[in-house]
Amino acid sequence: MFKSLLSSALLACTLFLSNFLPCVLACKKRPSEEEVPCLFENMPMMKGARIAVETCMNIKPEETVLVVTDTKMLKIAETLAYSAASIGAKTTVMIIEPTKRHADEPTKPVAEAMKAADVVLAPTYMSLSNTDARRNATKQGARIASMPSITEGMMSVGALTADYKKVASLTDKVATLVQKGSAVTILTPSGTDLTMSIKERPPMRDTGLIHKPGDWGNLPAGEVALAPVEGSTSGTLVIDDMVDAAMGLSVTQPLKVAVKDGRARSLVGPDAAKLKSILEAADKNAYNIAELGIGTNPKARLIGNVLEDEKVLGTVHIAVGDNTSFTGGHTKSNIHLDGILLQPTVKIDKRLLMQNGKLLVK
Repeated sequence: MFKSLLSSALLACTLFLSNFLPCVLACKKRPSEEEVPCLFENMPMMKGARIAVETCMNIKPEETVLVVTDTKMLKIAETLAYSAASIGAKTTVMIIEPTKRHADEPTKPVAEAMKAADVVLAPTYMSLSNTDARRNATKQGARIASMPSITEGMMSVGALTADYKKVASLTDKVATLVQKGSAVTILTPSGTDLTMSIKERPPMRDTGLIHKPGDWGNLPAGEVALAPVEGSTSGTLVIDDMVDAAMGLSVTQPLKVAVKDGRARSLVGPDAAKLKSILEAADKNAYNIAELGIGTNPKARLIGNVLEDEKVLGTVHIAVGDNTSFTGGHTKSNIHLDGILLQPTVKIDKRLLMQNGKLLVK
């Protein structure tokens, strides 16, 4: 079975490489007339691809780079692979069928290859962030960028084109303040009134600078995120935006969630039935309040794609489901869904961190 899967992956990789190899070679010589269309087709995305490869991942010549992608994301994978190969990295592409849900595990050959790479770029339709494959590769020292449902717009004009040194600086300042706290209160104009404990839950700093062995994060990046203490979150959560096309979910009108003892207890709103059906089809931990995130990317736009939406400066997001990718989190689920809160006011203990969507950080 393993040999069959590996053969399929290598065959797909060979077919794919035959399409974009002229582009890779073109970076080292003057392109021919046949190669020019290939180069120009992906030109708008090259800005973001270069930032990802050179600034965010700090890829060096001779490093081994694995691009894990699926059949829905080939064009973006091609651009990233070209960028990595053009600087001399030993670049491999593995293609899988799109998984059914976020956090579904990739095939065993892919998981093993991830552990062996110096750098993993994962432009996939469904997220690999909360998988054992990602966690195990991180433990082995791979630097990993998870890029679920990334779009051409994100790479050409959106959040991936940010100045990541500035994003990192702001993210570090926010994370330092959050790490000093033990309790969080969140209020929004839509009706959110939520409290939670973050005691001994150090935040993840999603700076976009993934330079050290074992570092990982999203690209585009720009958030401070943590797992609230299980059982501690209570109050009213009103989700303003929760769009996940891959899951067939679109919450565009306020959705009211009653939260008690760290779990979503009831959902009310025009889109509540769809969200409930997704959670019910997952597992018993799908209702766990899994994450508090604070957006820190000034180039991020609210576009109906959670990968960029959750990074928007001046927003907060609350996730349900799995929290085991965060320090201290120990609630495993096969789902992780983020809901965006607009114009939030956030207090860390008694300190005002954000007021009506404006970060109060110098």
